[in-house]
Amino acid sequence: MSKTKIQQLWRAGRGRIALLGAAAVLAVPGCTDLTETPLSAITPGNFFKNSDEVIGGVASVYAGLRGTMWGYYNISQVTTDENVVPTRGSDWFDNGRWLDLHRQAWTPTSGAGLEDIGGMWNDLFGGVARSNVVLSALETTEVPNKATVVAEMRVLRAFYYYLLMDMFGGVPIVTTTEVKTREQATRAQVFAFIEKELTEARPNLPDAWPAESYGRLTKFAADAILANMYLNAQVFTGTVTATGLTRGPAKWSEAVAAADRVINSGRYQLSSNWRANFAFDNASSRENIMVVRHRAQDGLGLTFVMRMGHYNSFNPSPWNGFATLSDTYFSFDADDPRRGVFLVGPQVELTTGQPIRDRAGNPLVFTPEIRDITQATEGEGARIYKYTLDPARQGGDNGNDYVYFRLAEMLMIKAEAQNELGQTAAAIAITNQLRTRAGVPAAKLLAATLTQQQVRDAIYRERLFEFIGEAKRRQDMVRFGTYTTPRQFNTTARAPFRILMPIPQNQIEIN
Repeated sequence: MSKTKIQQLWRAGRGRIALLGAAAVLAVPGCTDLTETPLSAITPGNFFKNSDEVIGGVASVYAGLRGTMWGYYNISQVTTDENVVPTRGSDWFDNGRWLDLHRQAWTPTSGAGLEDIGGMWNDLFGGVARSNVVLSALETTEVPNKATVVAEMRVLRAFYYYLLMDMFGGVPIVTTTEVKTREQATRAQVFAFIEKELTEARPNLPDAWPAESYGRLTKFAADAILANMYLNAQVFTGTVTATGLTRGPAKWSEAVAAADRVINSGRYQLSSNWRANFAFDNASSRENIMVVRHRAQDGLGLTFVMRMGHYNSFNPSPWNGFATLSDTYFSFDADDPRRGVFLVGPQVELTTGQPIRDRAGNPLVFTPEIRDITQATEGEGARIYKYTLDPARQGGDNGNDYVYFRLAEMLMIKAEAQNELGQTAAAIAITNQLRTRAGVPAAKLLAATLTQQQVRDAIYRERLFEFIGEAKRRQDMVRFGTYTTPRQFNTTARAPFRILMPIPQNQIEIN
């Protein structure tokens, strides 16, 4: 897959709203449909004159979340041991940016730094800017349920900041449309800002929305963000220097409380078929708490299957890019059904089930091993096939909704926090609940005699098994101190400051 093609598919129309220009434009989709294509560029001076226009602006802020499926998702995956994008002949080299990401060798001015990390910065601050424009308009425009709409925008803006804090640490906090230079806040200050926004806005959000408003934020989406923040509080409130992370204070009890608000709400339940949470019709899942809506339409769909599928896996031809490390694949027990998310061995066309061949005419076989990521063959590397193909897809656009948070994660957050609080037996019970739901044999459940450290290690592994392909691994590796340690294709330790992405050089110069 070429850099040019990727840019055409994912960067066209992406908001290039620099920090100083946060008031400049807002791409507006039609009315309340959160998946519509943005139709126009508008400014606060010529729009937001009535309720429909304001709600259109709200939908635009939601629609911007689809941009996180490229930069934020890819970096969360490719910089870890879950994904690698090998160079396959002339495909996927792209001036070395994919290998630099996996090797954690990016710089502020490298291809990965400018294209991937810089693009992610623009996507996320574009979401902040759009949120600020709508919130500014709401100060002078009346709409039904105004308090709820304001709360939505504050939580959405907080979520964009949560992603920025996760990747970049301390960033400028921008809450107005005023065009001016902004000071960089510390990471702990950004954490406090997000926590305050979520806590204050939460009471004005509904417990649930009517079916036609599926995908809009609820109280429990705010709780899910908070639970995750508290789980990572030592990282998110810590300080990163050239020598590494100095951790901030833990918030284990707060993590349990936020997770419990979701768990005990009665709104969510574990799916008996855990794979249904990622299917093309996963809008019906009662496990999913916060999703990014997609539609099987050009430019509105999820493209994960395009990134991993072989050129002949289905029509139109996928890109044959993202693969998994063999060490990661083999870390799954053979009798753990969750290993079934990988495509390995002889391959078939995903819609017909018929055997397929590689471009040389040989039967296509996916091997777990990749001998050399700089010159891989077509079939090397297991592929994560968690978000499955949509029969109604248009081109490579599938209708699966991306899941940012689901009930299983709230349970695992609670288990990890309980274990850190010394409640090891309770943590074991929750972990075994999820292993049982996944179909793990009873003989492979965690023993009640495990020590706190053994449970800590088991939870780290369990999060890989349960959440692989869900952009959770980078956070987990940073929290557990393994992100920059040697692994399969990174045989030497990386500088400890690389747990944060560099703020793009052009953004530093602009601001």
